[in-house]
Amino acid sequence: LSKTYASAKDELKALDHLTLEVDKGEIFGYLGPNGAGKTTTIRLLLDLIRPTSGSARIFGLDARKDSLEIHKRIGFLPGELNLWKNRTAAQVIYYVASVRGNVEPQLKESQKLADQLKFDASKKVRDFSTGNKRKLGLILALMHQPELLILDEPTNGLDPLIQQTFNQMMRDIRAEGRTVFLSSHQLTEVQAICDRVAILRDGQLRAVQSVEH
Repeated sequence: LSKTYASAKDELKALDHLTLEVDKGEIFGYLGPNGAGKTTTIRLLLDLIRPTSGSARIFGLDARKDSLEIHKRIGFLPGELNLWKNRTAAQVIYYVASVRGNVEPQLKESQKLADQLKFDASKKVRDFSTGNKRKLGLILALMHQPELLILDEPTNGLDPLIQQTFNQMMRDIRAEGRTVFLSSHQLTEVQAICDRVAILRDGQLRAVQSVEH
């Protein structure tokens, strides 16, 4: 999988011939410094941008042709989360649940997640700190209990105690046979919960190993 951005002067290889496989039921860490190509990879997987060459498959489905079906079965937390600033978190949660359908189970699960994350959904989005915005993003990504979670820098802004809660939530998801693809530039975060890790640098895959290795 490759993505090249061309300008009048030169070409930038944001992702250079990535070949990667993630197993069902594992927490897979995608590690690399800022600008390594991690977010580009995720945007390609979600069909938010199109590859220069290559292709990706999720659940055995084509990431481009079958993107609508794939999106129903995944939860996504972007690195930069922009939501309706004048709405309360509860209103945002209800809206996203109503778009997905089958609202009541999602609302029930969202309350459980809010309790775990010590999150107050009655406040407006504009009043949230970075950490509370991440909490809301996690609730939106998790509340429909997706088969696959794709998380871009998920603990950015979370305090250490909530990071521990997040780690346990990810382990619980793995225990249920679901899959987590976690992008991070923090080695300690990846080391704490991941089964395997891929290391990306300058758009190129440098290693795929168990966390022990």
